Amino acid sequence: MPDPAYVHAAFSSIAARYVTANHLLSMGADILWRARAIEKIAEWKPRRVLDIATGTGDLALAIQRAFPEVDVMGTDFCRPMLDVAVKRGLSNVLEADAMNLPLPDASFDVATVAFGLRNMADYEAALREFRRILKPGGHLLVLDFSMPAGLFAGPYRLYLHHVLPKLAGLVTGNSAAYDYLGDSIEAFPRDAAFLALLEKTGYTIPTQLPLLSGIASIYTAQT
Repeated sequence: MPDPAYVHAAFSSIAARYVTANHLLSMGADILWRARAIEKIAEWKPRRVLDIATGTGDLALAIQRAFPEVDVMGTDFCRPMLDVAVKRGLSNVLEADAMNLPLPDASFDVATVAFGLRNMADYEAALREFRRILKPGGHLLVLDFSMPAGLFAGPYRLYLHHVLPKLAGLVTGNSAAYDYLGDSIEAFPRDAAFLALLEKTGYTIPTQLPLLSGIASIYTAQT
C-alpha cells in the first residue's frame, strides 16, 4: 500500500505544475474522462457532492461549472494542492485525511474520487469511510487508471514505466513522483477485483465503464 508521507511530499512538490502535466501526459484524455464522469453525476441529480482527494480541483471544478446549483466541496490532505484548487476557483475546500473525514455521517448525496483512491494507504478502509458520509441511496464515483488488455498492454506499460516519468520530469521537475505512478497503477485492484471490493465494503450495484481501451475506468456504486 502507498506510504502517506511519501505521497504527501510527492504531490506537494509537483502541485504548481500538476494540471499542466496531467493534460500533457494524457494528451487531453483526462478532460474527456471527467466529462464522462459529469454525465454520470447528472443522472443522480445531487444536492451535495464531496470530491475526495480533489488535488488541484479538476473534477470538483468541472462539477461546480456543470451544476452551479449544487453544493460542491473538495477535500485533500495536501495543502499545496488545495491552494492551487482555490486559485483556480474552487470555492469550498477542506484540508483533511480521506481516511478520517471530519464530516457528519450521511451528509452527501454523491462522493467522487478521481485518481486519488489509488494513493491511499488502505483502499478498503477508505471506501468504508466514503460510504459513511454518503446518505442512504447515495452514489460513489471512482475515476482511476486501470490496465489495458491484449496487444495494447505491452506498449502502454513501456510508456507508463519508461517514457512518462521522463516527460513528467521535464514538465514538473520531479520524475520520481511519476516513477511511483506506474507502480501504483499496477498495484491498484481493477476490473472485477475492484467491483468485488465495492461489494465487500457495503456498496450495491457496482458498475465499471472502461475508458480508452481500459487505460482508465469509471466505477460507480450505491449505498
